[in-house]
Amino acid sequence: MAQPVSEKPMVEIKSVVKAFGDVKAVNGVDAVIREGEFFSLLGPSGCGKTTLLRLIAGFEHPDSGAIVIAGSSMENVEPNERPTNMVLQSYAIFPHLNVEENVAYGLKKQGLSKADLKAKVDEMLGLVDLKGYNKRPAYALSGGQRQRVALARALIMKPKVLLLDEPLSALDKKLREQMQVELRSLQRTVGITFILVTHDQEEALTMSDRIAVMFDGQIAQLASPQDLYRRPKNQRIASFIGVMNFVQGQLLKIDSDALDVEAGPIGKVSIAPNQMPVPLPEGAVTIGIRPEMLTILFNDSDKAEIEVKGEIVETSYYGDMTYYSVRIDQIDEPVTVSMRNTSGRKVLDIGTKTRIGLGAESLVLLG
Repeated sequence: MAQPVSEKPMVEIKSVVKAFGDVKAVNGVDAVIREGEFFSLLGPSGCGKTTLLRLIAGFEHPDSGAIVIAGSSMENVEPNERPTNMVLQSYAIFPHLNVEENVAYGLKKQGLSKADLKAKVDEMLGLVDLKGYNKRPAYALSGGQRQRVALARALIMKPKVLLLDEPLSALDKKLREQMQVELRSLQRTVGITFILVTHDQEEALTMSDRIAVMFDGQIAQLASPQDLYRRPKNQRIASFIGVMNFVQGQLLKIDSDALDVEAGPIGKVSIAPNQMPVPLPEGAVTIGIRPEMLTILFNDSDKAEIEVKGEIVETSYYGDMTYYSVRIDQIDEPVTVSMRNTSGRKVLDIGTKTRIGLGAESLVLLG
C-alpha cells in the first residue's frame, strides 16, 4: 500500500557550498526534502547534482553549510554511519556472487540466522519482482535484472534515504521506461525517501513528487513536475524542461486580478496573475507557449479563442504524435505545434497554409 508523503523534513540542505579548486560545484544550495518523497535533482552535466548527492551520502564534505538527515547533523558522520544507501549508475553488482549473495551482502555482519537471512532476502526479491532468482549468477542477469538486484541490496538495509545516481541510464529506451514505472511503484510501496539524480527531463517529470532544477551549482527552481512544466520561472528553465515556443511582447498593465499583455501576432490579451511565475516590471517581456497548447485548425468550421495564420515548414511524425514547425509572421523562429494523430486526422504537408489556435491561458510570462 502506498505511503503518503509527509510534510516532515527528512533531508535538510542548508547553504551548502562545495568547491573543487576555483570551481564551485555546489554554490549555496538550500533545500528541504520531505519524508517519503520521491525527489529529483535534474540538470545538465556539470551542474552540481551528483556532487550534491555525494555530499548527502558523505562521500564529499561541504566547505560550508550543513546537511541534516532525520533531524541529525551529518557533520563528521562517515558514509557507512549515515541512514542512507546508494544505487550507482554501474549498479556495482559483485560478479562472483549470485543474486541471493549480492542482496544479503550488507546483512552478513548483523549475525542473523540462515533462516532469517533467507527470509529477508526472499521478501526483498519479491518486492523487486525477482522471486525465485536467488541462485542466478550475476553474469546471467540482464541490465534490468541487475538494476533490481542493486535496489534490493540497498533497500534490504532499510535506509531512511535511498540515493539514486542515474540508475537507469544504461538501459535501452523501452526497458528504461518500464523501470521508471516500477521504481516509482516500489518507492510508494516502501515509503522511503528517494533522491534521484538525472539529466533526463522526462524521467524526472514521470517519477518525482518534486524536482530541483540545477544550473551552475545552484537550484534554479524547485517545484512539482506540473508547476515546473506549466510555470517555469525563466527562459532557461523553460527551454530545459521539454519544448517551449518563445514570443517577444510587452507587459502593458499589472492589476491584482489580471495582466494586460501585447503578444506580437497573438494580439492584446488579458491573462491571470499566476501566468507570471515571478514578478516582472511593465515593459518588454518574453512569452512562452508549449507546443501542445497550440492547435492546428484543420477545417474552416474549427474555432479557437485566438487564431493566427501560418505555413508548415517541417513535420516530424512520431506515430502517436506529429510535431509541426510553423512559420508565423512577426515571430522570428518557426513555432512548434504538437498534434495527436487521431483516427482520420491527416498529416499536413510542408508548404501547407493553415491556421493555429490557442487560448490566453496557455501563455506564461518568463523572467
